[in-house]
Amino acid sequence: MNGITIGKLAKKAGVSIDTVRFYERRGLIEEPARTESNYRLYKEEDAERLRFIKRAKDLGFSLSEIKELLALRHNPTASKSEVKQRTELKIRDIRQKIQDLSGILAALEHLSESCDGLGPVSDCPIIKAMDEQDDHAHHHNNHHAHHHKN
Repeated sequence: MNGITIGKLAKKAGVSIDTVRFYERRGLIEEPARTESNYRLYKEEDAERLRFIKRAKDLGFSLSEIKELLALRHNPTASKSEVKQRTELKIRDIRQKIQDLSGILAALEHLSESCDGLGPVSDCPIIKAMDEQDDHAHHHNNHHAHHHKN
């Protein structure tokens, strides 16, 4: 029976053995065939599939989005526009995250400037700002969090 062990597969794909097992549990790679002595043997193309998953993950795609991309990749009737559509959704998602992070960064910079770093924590304007429940930034960020979940 032809195949490679999980260790060899992980090495070829540049991921850890735990990652291989995790992706297998999530259904991103098929459960391998077993030899008569109960060894799990993976296919050579599983390494290529794992590298694809790793690259897509580095580009910000979630595992469920990667599952969709893999399905499209192996679907002979799928079109490039379907892949492009998912990529454009990801671009919008990342732009939103950048905007959110920019807001957080500005708020943190403002808080940092408000503190001279001298004296006891009880006088710290950063801690005081985080204690204030009715702060405008607090409501704004809460609104964003709720909006994001939908």
